[in-house]
Amino acid sequence: MRRPVLALAGVIVLLLSPVVPAAADSTVVNGCVASVPEPGTTTPVRICYSLFKPATASAQHTVPLIFHSHGWGGSRTTDPAAFKDWLDAGFGVLSFDQRSFGESTGVAHVMNPDFEGRDVVKLVDLVAGLDWVTKQRPGDPLIGAIGGSYGGGYQFAGAFTELRDSGRTRFDALAPEVTWWDLKQSLAPQEAARTMWLSVLFAGGGTHLPPAVSAAFVALIATGAWPAGKAGRDLDAFFAHNGPAWQVQQGRKLDIPVLFGQGISDNLFNLNQGLANFDRALTARARARSIFVGYNGGHTLPSVVPPGFATAGDPCSIALGSPNFAGLSIRFMQLQLLHQSSGLTGFGVYHLSTAGGRCLTQQNPTPNKSYRLGKIVAPTGVGLPVNLPIAHGPLTIAGTPTLSGDVYTVIPQSAAYFALSVGKSPLTAKVVQNNTMPLHEKHPARGVRRTIELPAIAVDVPAGENLYLTVAPIADMYAGQRGPLPGVMMLKNGTLTLHSVR
Repeated sequence: MRRPVLALAGVIVLLLSPVVPAAADSTVVNGCVASVPEPGTTTPVRICYSLFKPATASAQHTVPLIFHSHGWGGSRTTDPAAFKDWLDAGFGVLSFDQRSFGESTGVAHVMNPDFEGRDVVKLVDLVAGLDWVTKQRPGDPLIGAIGGSYGGGYQFAGAFTELRDSGRTRFDALAPEVTWWDLKQSLAPQEAARTMWLSVLFAGGGTHLPPAVSAAFVALIATGAWPAGKAGRDLDAFFAHNGPAWQVQQGRKLDIPVLFGQGISDNLFNLNQGLANFDRALTARARARSIFVGYNGGHTLPSVVPPGFATAGDPCSIALGSPNFAGLSIRFMQLQLLHQSSGLTGFGVYHLSTAGGRCLTQQNPTPNKSYRLGKIVAPTGVGLPVNLPIAHGPLTIAGTPTLSGDVYTVIPQSAAYFALSVGKSPLTAKVVQNNTMPLHEKHPARGVRRTIELPAIAVDVPAGENLYLTVAPIADMYAGQRGPLPGVMMLKNGTLTLHSVR
């Protein structure tokens, strides 16, 4: 049977199914909007959605609407039971398939503002025409957004695209989880590929990428290093605009409240990425109305080489009065969109789950203590990790440490991997929250001064245990990333800076 097509206010809506009762308290409409064609074509891309309307919503009793979307390789949520808490709380919900996924067509550009960003704008235009959605002014619906990973990326893509194109965004509040600040930096920090995660991502959606990018992605996984020549240039061009980092470089910041959820034991979009979003993607006014929650979770793989540890859980959402981040998101949107007092506090500060499972709240986790390390010698390619003693417990560390030093290498494409670890001795120390970061030198270096971010963490070092700097020649997240021959990387005049709470 042919599907009927309706034209509404210049937006093509393809009805995938009739309006049907979803439950006693809601109805659902499935449809699609026509969005930006792929490069070199004139055929509009179809972006498909499921729209959930509470039974109480009408033109006389309007409600705010919450956008939702899926992670990489997934598809939209069509079961209204998944959004029962939102519908009961007085919100409508629109869940949609990202470009190239689910029933949507096109190719995945991984949150390029000219493609996925404009897809989101088309959906906002659709919502602006619904008489049961609250409007702040004509064409300006009252909306928030939720979703994690790729489903967090669309929130920034949509809001920043509107800000770029019209000087303001119609989103009124966001709640992204475990998403990125800079996509290239996440996938390949210092152009050292996180091959474990890249393999997982490619298996889940690599065929949705443009062919040239897909081929370059395969090369990135196979070699562990950012490709040289045309393949590398293709990847650079593809990832250039795909995240808040580029938008901020262009002078744009969001002036809306955001509830951030970031996995501290996430070793794909790590805590560094979330902190960068909170610190740099918002205006000062918006940050004062926003909340940052770091929990132990997200994209998590165990760190076996070097050995690491993490404790699952979200004590900070509990400390803020909700059983989990989902419950916290509802309270946040009730406050921001419905202006209902929900007793929510903790705005403008950092709530970080420690590796041991308690919630640590910090006003400013900027590094406040330095340790001189002298000379550090790290084998590259093969060998065992070395744990260098830094400080005795009890102490608490939070935020993003940095390591500086004058780097010497002989072999090109040399890399060593660094992290903070805790244990009673160098032999028992384990990497905090399973995260390492590389220092990667593409060319031989002789005394080149480098400063790198170590994994951002929150950890209590108890009495009787010590804080160590772990230096490893290999790390399982970066399998395959090594020089052509075993070698040595040396750092002279090394300095470690970190935020010590006590």
